[in-house]
Amino acid sequence: MFPPPPQPLTTLPSLPDLLLTALSVCFLVSSSKPNVASTRCPFPRRFLKFPAMSLTATPSKNTATALNTLPPRRHNFASPQSLSDWLRPRLPSESFASWGVKPGTKNVHNLWLELSQGETSLADSTPPVRTVHVVLVRVTAKHGKVLVESHQELSDGNVRKRGRPLSEKMKPNEDPESAAVRGIFEELGSAIVGAGPNPEIADIVTIDPNSYEMRVEERDSGSYPGLPGCYVLHTLSATVEGLPEGDFCTYEVDEYEGVVEEKNLADRAVSVKKHYWTWVSADSIQT
Repeated sequence: MFPPPPQPLTTLPSLPDLLLTALSVCFLVSSSKPNVASTRCPFPRRFLKFPAMSLTATPSKNTATALNTLPPRRHNFASPQSLSDWLRPRLPSESFASWGVKPGTKNVHNLWLELSQGETSLADSTPPVRTVHVVLVRVTAKHGKVLVESHQELSDGNVRKRGRPLSEKMKPNEDPESAAVRGIFEELGSAIVGAGPNPEIADIVTIDPNSYEMRVEERDSGSYPGLPGCYVLHTLSATVEGLPEGDFCTYEVDEYEGVVEEKNLADRAVSVKKHYWTWVSADSIQT
């Protein structure tokens, strides 16, 4: 008696079947992940930190080149009203209505001025994403402490808490070192002893060329509720001669002076009138 014939091997799936199975698995995996809006910050990670680099000559040029990585800037808003009409259907109504009303916030005139100066870009999305380059300057004293802006007094009478080192929005194609020097004289100039109207910058400001770092953060804007923000933060350390050793305040001469031809537009924006500064230990702050 012959043994029973061997059972046939299990038939291997054909190539098309394998491809269909793989695609099905990919679909299941991808559909199980939360949807990510396409309007997020146009940088690969929520926090990016780059190693320190020198800001002399060539590195500064490289840094300036990096500023051009922003998405196209929207400059086609003829007036604050046209910007308001564009924003209204793209933002939560309650949030947008609080601009310039909620203490510490700015209004649509401020955002229009930022756009007209090239300090801010808006992604054409819902909601729009505001991208801004900011230089953070850790002004250090001989005793090792760091200067921090504790709060600001605004033109509408409100007070806005800060608790951070000197910060300044960067102009288009401006390198961090230049923005840092500009910010120091704009915000601290009235308190620098011996600065005068035409100070010798090299005699007053010294920037540590090895202190430069850059990182990217995503967070909602405190100035413009409901508007997502992408902040490209450039950090530098500097010393400034002639500053008071204790707490002090400085005056903002005119935040929007000479920015627009129609001064009434700037007058309707919320501006900073006074900055209040204090010295704190370096390990008590994070930039």
